[in-house]
Amino acid sequence: MRLFTGRRRNAFAAVGAIAAVGVLASVAFAATPPPLNKLKGSVTADGSSTVGPYATAAAELFSRAGAKNVRVTVGISGTGGGFERFCKGEIDLSDASRPMKIKEAVLCKANNIGSWRAFTVANDALTVVVNKDNTWATCLSVDELKKIWNTGSKVNNWKDVRAGFPDEKLKLFGPGTDSGTFDYFTEAINGKSKASRSDYGASEDDNVLVQGVSGEKGGLGYFGYSYFEENQDKLRAVQIRNPKTGNCVAPSAKSAQNGTYKPLARPLFIYAKGSSFKRPEVQAFLRYIFANEVAIAKRAKFIPLTPAQLKKARITFDLAVKAANR
Repeated sequence: MRLFTGRRRNAFAAVGAIAAVGVLASVAFAATPPPLNKLKGSVTADGSSTVGPYATAAAELFSRAGAKNVRVTVGISGTGGGFERFCKGEIDLSDASRPMKIKEAVLCKANNIGSWRAFTVANDALTVVVNKDNTWATCLSVDELKKIWNTGSKVNNWKDVRAGFPDEKLKLFGPGTDSGTFDYFTEAINGKSKASRSDYGASEDDNVLVQGVSGEKGGLGYFGYSYFEENQDKLRAVQIRNPKTGNCVAPSAKSAQNGTYKPLARPLFIYAKGSSFKRPEVQAFLRYIFANEVAIAKRAKFIPLTPAQLKKARITFDLAVKAANR
């Protein structure tokens, strides 16, 4: 596991979200919180490499806002790895690019973790990327991606993906099996979570995937949108053919929020233990995130929440604060 606490470097950062909404703002913040410069302690997070950059950006801005004596550490062990640590009681927050699975919830209950809350903190457009020299794969369909990535696939040349594509060796790169991105992509494209060919360059470090695709003319990979944005000088994003409309749609903030980038637009989450809300530094960190969601998303190059998502997340936070103060 790697820990990141400083300014975002090499695309590892991230997590956070949500601003005040009408009456909820006055309710959630009725009790005056301590000044940030009076806080001490630590906040521990681990999990998704996609959400990691968001969490790191939130930690940086939190510190700059005055919480210099609160140490926020953000680990990148994959969504599955983060939930495993979370359900063992080792961390305060679990960064996730998919919802918690039933078996993970069972583990949390077995370990007496108690109540926990799931917050949607940002949106993502899971991005399929190719090498800059790839001039032919401008748009791919779900069926073509499934043909490439499904369990047992032997497609190793671009000419076998679609008639008219060149005789160019296909080199695949993608996240490891502990990644929530892997789970989401395989379910959306192949129809079943974790159903995937295994003969590809796998890594939990998205920068390794960037290097792999950028170094191979026939390279193809997938990861979160923020990593593409940071590396668009090295890679080209592939448009995805919307299964319902037939239109080719590029990944973007707009297409992720308006629902046209299907089926690879997804929400991103932070899970927090109910007991962690009793600690002033953890509650303050989450409060800061939820009051500065747009600024954090912009800094980390994430897609902000929609108004409906923002309202729901704020209500969830308000309920967690109330429960902790009982």
